[in-house]
Amino acid sequence: MCDKAFSQSGSVTSHMRVHTGDKPHICQMCDKAFSKSGHLTTHMRVHTGDKPCKCSMCHRSFNHYSNLQTHKRYVHSNRRPYHCPYCEKLFKTNTVLQRHVRIHTGAKPYSCRHCSQRFTQSGQLKTHLLKSHNEGTWLTCHICQKKFSESGDLKRHLLRDEGVKPYVCSECPKRFCTAAELKSHQLIHLGYKRFCCGSCGKYFSRIYTVKSHFRRCSDKLGFNGV
Repeated sequence: MCDKAFSQSGSVTSHMRVHTGDKPHICQMCDKAFSKSGHLTTHMRVHTGDKPCKCSMCHRSFNHYSNLQTHKRYVHSNRRPYHCPYCEKLFKTNTVLQRHVRIHTGAKPYSCRHCSQRFTQSGQLKTHLLKSHNEGTWLTCHICQKKFSESGDLKRHLLRDEGVKPYVCSECPKRFCTAAELKSHQLIHLGYKRFCCGSCGKYFSRIYTVKSHFRRCSDKLGFNGV
């Protein structure tokens, strides 16, 4: 089928499922099927809640090694090897870089099969299909019944609803629901201020702080007749 060679006959049998689409390993709890037993074992952790992969830096646990690696790259590493060819921004993964590049190119690779609309991200298309064409399944929060199109969005929402804050600041005792919130908080310790007031030029570390300041600053300048 593809000229690949293997040292063991069992490996050939397992590989052939790539071509045949055969998935003999079936989950007894949700009927989802897999081509390899190892994939089924990993999947079962969704039902059992088992999380054997633990982060050595913050002790957060994950159900798969790849999820642990992604967590370390996003939360604990400052390395950003992927450079945008259109601007100076740097990114931790090529996936995030490619998503960012679409801002410059205007590319919309995800097209709806029911209408002419196109989207820059797969999640946008998924939400569109659910809202406009009733295609797919909404994911519902069991606490507040809020609906989501993406499992990642639901997971982040559940952390907030359940009061779980797995992301811990390395400089102080504060904890956060998401990696983005932790990253924003850590700017305080670094003394980094990237948001500038358009009225007086003063810099702030948080966007909501500069917005609040800008309103006061604008009112003050207007009152003084400037």
